Order: sequence, then structure tokens, then C-alpha cells
Amino acid sequence: MEEEPSGRHRRGADRQSTYGEVIAIPEFRALWSGQVLSLLGDQFAQIALALLVYRETGSTLATASVYALTYLPAIVGGPFLAGLADRFARRRVMLCCDLIRALLVAIMVIPGLPFAVLGALVFLVVLLSAPFSAARAALMPEILEGDRYVIGSALQNTTGQAVQTFGFIGGGALIMTIGPERALAIDAFTFALSALIIFLGVRRRPAPGQAGEVKPSMWAMTRAGTIMVFGDPKLRTLVLFAWLCGFYVLPEGLAVPYATKLYDGTLAVELVSGLLMAAMPVGTVIGALAFSRLVTPSGRLRAMGWMAMLSCAPLIGCVFRPPLYAVLALWVLSGIGGAYQLAANAAFVQLVPAERRGQAFGLVQSGLMAAQGIAILIGGFAADRLGPEPVVAFSGVIGVTAAAVLAVLWTEIAGEGAESPAEATA
Repeated sequence: MEEEPSGRHRRGADRQSTYGEVIAIPEFRALWSGQVLSLLGDQFAQIALALLVYRETGSTLATASVYALTYLPAIVGGPFLAGLADRFARRRVMLCCDLIRALLVAIMVIPGLPFAVLGALVFLVVLLSAPFSAARAALMPEILEGDRYVIGSALQNTTGQAVQTFGFIGGGALIMTIGPERALAIDAFTFALSALIIFLGVRRRPAPGQAGEVKPSMWAMTRAGTIMVFGDPKLRTLVLFAWLCGFYVLPEGLAVPYATKLYDGTLAVELVSGLLMAAMPVGTVIGALAFSRLVTPSGRLRAMGWMAMLSCAPLIGCVFRPPLYAVLALWVLSGIGGAYQLAANAAFVQLVPAERRGQAFGLVQSGLMAAQGIAILIGGFAADRLGPEPVVAFSGVIGVTAAAVLAVLWTEIAGEGAESPAEATA
């Protein structure tokens, strides 16, 4: 049996970092500000593309197809291209992806582009987000060590949710003023500016692995990464925790039909839809800030199962068809529970070798996109026949059940250090 660590060492390992010390790190500020710029530009571009395609084609199907293209590339090409972050220097991968995406989005501004060309450009832009995100995710633990990584992740998550909310609200007003073409030009500019910030603010590092090492083929790296992630019980369980998001993200995809059920009238439906879509991001911001600052690093792992169950349990209340204020409260509470992803992400980083992180994060990200896209697709199909309320509630039931099973599995795999809700109530 291993010797019990002293109280002094335990307290040191459980030390919580502060937002101030994380923000004070120049390289993190560069990655953070670049992320904010790209996300904001992408929100404007999503709305602009939808308006542009509908204006040019008059087709609802064409407009929906462009939106679907934001999911497909990450699912299809993400696992394969994410390996670039482990083959080349990660800073270089990010710079190349940003500059190429800036060029591709700039081409979209050209008037009169055929729908097929526009769709191909969207596909390529989203496809390049896979190696970029993998490289940034793999670089983060090198810049932020220990609990700083969790605090930095919380900052990035809360910023992302805030930018998403602002982008949806302000994007429509901006595009109404300047037009969709100029909004796309802004998106191209944000990619170029992000590349400049990364170039100036992130220092050069060699490619992962040993110097002169012969790298395997991309296919071999993808296969090896898949075996590594899904062959290890701890990593596999943490990945399934991450993919649980499909159950609690589903309501966002049903916000418009849900709003229609709650209120009649075009203006009311638009307003209620916006409130519903913003509810979970608001909850996520609250949960991430509280979970990262009020709970110790070891406490986060112990609470991970509980929080995962909280992310889905409130949705069950929708079966009773509550009024708007109650639905908003339930969805905000669900978003708060989603903060368990911080603990799962931190544990995942610690278990994956540094030279394999790009591939591993790419696999997880592709699964996240697939889980959300498939859940929304199935949920929309079911809601057409049953109505949105029972579908959201049923998603909550399945999600809680899956979260409870994963909590028990994690406790058995991780040992006594991670108490599950089931054991706590036994």
C-alpha cells in the first residue's frame, strides 16, 4: 500500500489558482483573445450565410444545408486532420489554419457565387477548425499547468458562451445595418487578426515528439489515437462523460418549436426563442465560474458524477409543460450542471501523453459535434410527432441514467478517490 501523502503535500496538490494569475500569462492572453475574435466573427458569419443563401436561392432546404455543413466536416474529417497537431509544431498549425480560413471566407464575399461553391467553401472553413482546435487544446496544458489549466478552461468556456449569446443577439442587428457580405468580410478579418495575435503572442515550440523522429502516416496516427483513447478504461469513461452533452444540448435545437408551444404570435415566438436559446449558455457561465472557484481540484472529480446528472435531471420537469419562467429556470440549472465538463477535461489532459494530445482532443471534439448533431436531428424528428416538451423530458431521463452509470464506472475505475452519487447514498 502506498504511503498516505502528508497534509502539506495534499494541500499543495489541491491548491486553487486564481483568474488573475492565469490572465497574467501572456501566451494564454494571446490564445484567449484570438478565440474571442474568431468566435465572434463566426457568429456573424452563421447569420450572414443563412441570410445570403436564402436571398440568393429562396430555398429553405439550401439554407438548412449550409447550417448542416457546420457539423459534417468535424465529424467526417476531424479525427483524421486533428493528427496534424501532433505531427507539426502546434503554433504553426494554428497560424496556417487561421490564414487559410481568412482567405476562404474572403472569397465568400464575392457576389453571385453559386450555391455549390459557397457550400464547398463553408465545408473547408469548418474542416480547418478541427486541426486548429486540436492544436490549441494540446497547447493549453503546456502554457497552463496544474489548476491553472482548469481556470483557463473555465475562462475560455464562459467567454465562448458569452460571445455566442452576444453574437446571436447583436449579429442580426449588425447584419441588418451593414449587410451579409460585409459581415463575412468581418469574419475574414477576425481570422487574420487571430493569426497575427498568435504570431506575436505565442512563442515557437518544436513539433511534439523527439527531434528527427520519423512520424507515422496520418491514418496510422488516427488509428493509434483511437486505440489509445478507447482502449483505456479511464480515458474511455471520460470521453463518454464529454459526449453526454448530446442529451442536454438537444433542447437548444428545439427552442423555436418549444417557444411556439408557449406563445402564439410571431414577435413573441422570436423573443421566447431567444430567451430559451440563451438559458443554457447563461447557466454554463454561472456553473463554470462557481465550479472552478468554489470547488477544490480533488472535489471537482468527486462531484463530477453529481454535476453530470444535474445537467440532465432538470429537463425531466418539462414533461409537466411548465410556464416560461419555470422552463428558463430548468434550462439554466441544466447549464450549471454542464460545468462537470471542466473536471472531465482536466482529468483527460493529465492521462493523455503530451505528444498525443492533438489526436486525442480531435477525436473527442468530433464525437461532441456528432453527439449534438445526431441528438438534435433525432429530437427534431420526434418532436414533430410528440411535441417538444415530452422529447426534452425523455432526453433528460436517458441523460440522467447514462450519467449515473458513468459515475459508478468512474468510481470503480478511479478507486476510492472518486465517490459516486450511488455510493454516497448507499
